[in-house]
Amino acid sequence: MTDPSIIRRLYGRRQGHKLRLGQAALVEETLADLSVPEEGPISAAMLFGEDRPLHVEIGFGAGEHLAAQAAANPDIGFIGCEPFLNGVVGALSHIRDGALTNVRLYMGDALEVIERLPDASLDRLYLLHPDPWRKARHAKRRMVNHGPLDTIAAKLKPGAEFRLGTDDPTYCRWSMMIMAARRDFVWQAETPHDFLTRPDDWPETRYERKARRQGHEVWYYRYVRV
Repeated sequence: MTDPSIIRRLYGRRQGHKLRLGQAALVEETLADLSVPEEGPISAAMLFGEDRPLHVEIGFGAGEHLAAQAAANPDIGFIGCEPFLNGVVGALSHIRDGALTNVRLYMGDALEVIERLPDASLDRLYLLHPDPWRKARHAKRRMVNHGPLDTIAAKLKPGAEFRLGTDDPTYCRWSMMIMAARRDFVWQAETPHDFLTRPDDWPETRYERKARRQGHEVWYYRYVRV
């Protein structure tokens, strides 16, 4: 098992452009009520007032995928984790505009939230276009590593799904190598079409659109916890 001390630097810089007044007001007025508590055990019942299926998105970017999933699945609770304030502001805007009540946010390391969930409590986990950490000496910082995956596997229910999307060839090859070495996940692909075509219930992200505009291939991986 990977030493947990090497899996915590999974993100780069946390600051983006300065918030506009309206954005700052949105954070001030809404973030506290939608935030996952900083400490203590976490459960769907604690966050949403009832037991319900639970999904987590690691690094939700501007929140468009998170919001689209929440809007399409109002009976599911969603936890979005994102270390960058500008991304959190984007998610807050989507939540406000869609009047979404089934989303909670955490601005920080997703593993700090996932570790506090009960074992076998997650129905799905999304990791879409993560930082590829392309340099070989930074490979240990990738989320797709055995340390983080051990934690994720422990929290997913049997039969739950782990979704991974990337347009980075290095991350693609790395992820296939790491996932192929595991016996607790089964890749849900029988033909190339299964991982080269975005599923209908996989909303497109702005990162994906940007990648396609730049001529990049995008890969869609679906793994089931066994």
